[in-house]
Amino acid sequence: MDHTLIEAHFPDLTSKQKEQFAQFGPLFTDWNNKINCVSRKDIDQLYINHVLHSLGIAMVMPFADGSKVLDIGTGGGFPGIPLAILYPEVHFHMIDSIGKKIKVVNDIIDQLGLKNASAEQQRAENHQGKYDFIVSRAVTRLAGFLPWTKGKFLDRHLNPFPNGILYLKGGDLREEIKESKMEVDEYQLSNYFSNEFFETKKVIYVRMK
Repeated sequence: MDHTLIEAHFPDLTSKQKEQFAQFGPLFTDWNNKINCVSRKDIDQLYINHVLHSLGIAMVMPFADGSKVLDIGTGGGFPGIPLAILYPEVHFHMIDSIGKKIKVVNDIIDQLGLKNASAEQQRAENHQGKYDFIVSRAVTRLAGFLPWTKGKFLDRHLNPFPNGILYLKGGDLREEIKESKMEVDEYQLSNYFSNEFFETKKVIYVRMK
């Protein structure tokens, strides 16, 4: 697992951030051996398929200091933990309905010393907080995801994009976008990352405010 590819795409990382990205792989792998958060065959490509994929959101829109971001269906902490390392002045709250995965996320947050991240076991529809952005990684079809975000956006605007959803998805999304009845912007991650994994991967932006 080569964490230095993160530095290649994000050359302004501090020494602390480089250390946190380097620590993340072994920490996550150790937990994944106990609790299967990502497939075992996928773990060797952790930094490409999961960490760099999560950071695709940052290539599309850099978060402003002071922003609040909710990660719905975080699983093992994606995209929330990589983004929290990259943006130490932005708060990331991660939720998932599966308690054992949140246990993993909270331990990694503690071990990495991430003061700007928190996680709890909770279903998205029951969560009461308000945020500038909601992020997620392909937890369900967009039409099913949108109701979970209702009433969860702040009225202020701190970021380059108006508040909304940044959703990591792959493949041909025309039918899914049509089904959602929303206007969305699609950003091809292959424009930012050369690895073949990203050929069909996208960030979907849905403006909500």
